[in-house]
Amino acid sequence: MEEKKFKRTTVTAALPYANGGVHIGHLAGVYVPADIYARYLRLKKEEVIFIGGSDEHGVPITLRAKKEGITPKDVCDRYHKMIKDSFEEFGISFDIYSRTTSDIHHKLASDFFRKLYDDGKLIEKESEQLYDEEAGQFLADRYVVGECPHCHNENAYGDQCEKCGSALSPMELINPHSTISGSKPVIRKTKNWYLPLDNYQEWLKQWILDGHKEWRPNVYGQCKSWLDMDLQPRAMTRDLNWGIPVPVEGAEGKVLYVWFDAPIGYISNTKELCDREPERFGAWQKWWQDPETRLVHFIGKDNIVFHCLIFPSMLKAHGDYILPDNVPSNEFLNLENDKISTSRNWAVWLHEYLADFPGKQDVLRYVLTANAPETKDNNFTWKDFQERNNNELVAVYGNFVNRALQLTKKYWDGIVPACGELQEADRQAIQEFKDVKEKVESYLNVFKFREAQKEAMNLARIGNKYIAECEPWKIWKTDPKRVETILNISLQLVANLSIAFEPFLPFSSKRLRELINMTEYEWSALGSTDLLPAGHQLNEPQLLFEKIEDEAINAQLQRLADTKKANEAANYKAQPVKKEIPFDDFEKLDIRVGHIVSCEKVKKSKKLLKFIIDDGSGTERTILSGIAAFYEPEQLVGKDVLFIANFAPRKMMGIESQGMILSAVNFDGSLSVTTTLDNVKPGSQVG
Repeated sequence: MEEKKFKRTTVTAALPYANGGVHIGHLAGVYVPADIYARYLRLKKEEVIFIGGSDEHGVPITLRAKKEGITPKDVCDRYHKMIKDSFEEFGISFDIYSRTTSDIHHKLASDFFRKLYDDGKLIEKESEQLYDEEAGQFLADRYVVGECPHCHNENAYGDQCEKCGSALSPMELINPHSTISGSKPVIRKTKNWYLPLDNYQEWLKQWILDGHKEWRPNVYGQCKSWLDMDLQPRAMTRDLNWGIPVPVEGAEGKVLYVWFDAPIGYISNTKELCDREPERFGAWQKWWQDPETRLVHFIGKDNIVFHCLIFPSMLKAHGDYILPDNVPSNEFLNLENDKISTSRNWAVWLHEYLADFPGKQDVLRYVLTANAPETKDNNFTWKDFQERNNNELVAVYGNFVNRALQLTKKYWDGIVPACGELQEADRQAIQEFKDVKEKVESYLNVFKFREAQKEAMNLARIGNKYIAECEPWKIWKTDPKRVETILNISLQLVANLSIAFEPFLPFSSKRLRELINMTEYEWSALGSTDLLPAGHQLNEPQLLFEKIEDEAINAQLQRLADTKKANEAANYKAQPVKKEIPFDDFEKLDIRVGHIVSCEKVKKSKKLLKFIIDDGSGTERTILSGIAAFYEPEQLVGKDVLFIANFAPRKMMGIESQGMILSAVNFDGSLSVTTTLDNVKPGSQVG
């Protein structure tokens, strides 16, 4: 089938919920690849618009507001600004970043729903839902918590168990309770309006399974999995008081389903931009209703069903809109071999990264693209982040640029020398990078950003190899003309790097062009050997990247360790009380106070400490205890501890232990010896 040619492209990036910041999982999955693609199309001088915005409706917003004792709008205002500012500072080049609480969005989403309603494309149904009698309201999925029927996690939500990942409905939960009042909900009937997805199943099969086999395997496969089952009508309204009111009589107390209203935000944000800058972008309709416009959605894999099945069905039902041509969804990015979780604060937040690593936006962009989870889940580690910066950006890219500029400064006062007669090494280097444009484009056109960035980095590898082989510093005095040619070709490679990396590393590309005094550049010139003319004056050389030291990485690892420890403490539950015993059994234990006279590690043992205890008898007692992993011996000398005095002696590591020191097991598995609040004489009994 012949590939369709389009006049323009509408690029959208999934709307983040305005109930928290942006983390590296969001960036790797959606925003960095979307930005690379939009920047690439602009460089090619294609007509493109890049749309983003905050999703400000839905239950997560109301949950956050309730928790903090503020209004949902207060939550949205705070996080919309945080997210918008973070994206701007990170270089995500949206043409507009708006929000779904705007008046334009409310009207457009309301009109969209009303058209489907008037055209008979929605069905009205009664269903049974959980109702909180104390709060006086129906409960959305996330307002219900109970025991998961699959893994028996006691804190599963009404839509999903975050422990085992099972999709749930509130009715499936065992012993459900309302997160609003804590009471047990009752079942009541309620009326909502549904989109009959079953009516679009055959059309979806033909459109996706037959018409879009070029989609990524993970996207195509998930769509096929859904379409192999019987699609069911899905409610497009909810019983909530935060959101866009349903524009139908008899729908008081109901709002549009967040997944109905949110994707329409792409359209309303486009309209807002076009109304504001009509001379630049024209009418909004051309970006959404002209068949010669290509629509591309960048999303994470958890949004595939909404962008590939539900939203296209909505657009098809409306009748006036184009459909997505591609939906390049990424898989998930893990953090230090653990799933990123906002509820557990197991994440690298963008606003914190920007504070901890000022001026290093491109380092994170580079690492996230290099580790892009394009076909399977991938992993981010701080050590890999450090190594890619130090071994690739600094040692390969930055090293080549610095060598070329420093040599030019040393031998020609920073002026680009003329290119003389070419030798075999020159021709080989030129041959190796002349088709870089074609290679990078071949990957970018099919959304393989990881491979495209590798091809851009190959330019620097070619440059390093070329300079190392030619060794201009050795022949400067004997053959200066030859050195002129070597430096000219090296500088052309540097100029090419500033263009090739522009979609990926916009900040350092801009800095590099400043260093080489290159004010004009074209994507079409990528691969050329005449980007910098002879006689062109370069600026003072500076390092493009700098090493990241262990101290900075260790600080990030410590932050994660502290987070993990805090989570373990928050989730700790005491072990169940053991079976009851008669008091007479307890009286058999002789628990006493002992004063630690000395303490030392037991040789050849990682666990044992050897204690000499004053037990009040006038004779010192030796006790071994397996707490070496939690204490240094000197920490314990002089402490008064509790020990069992009438345990039969036992030998360990050739040493006889005459009792047991009592320790408490902490939430994280660590041991803490039991001590007394006041000074108590050694030998005193506990009873």
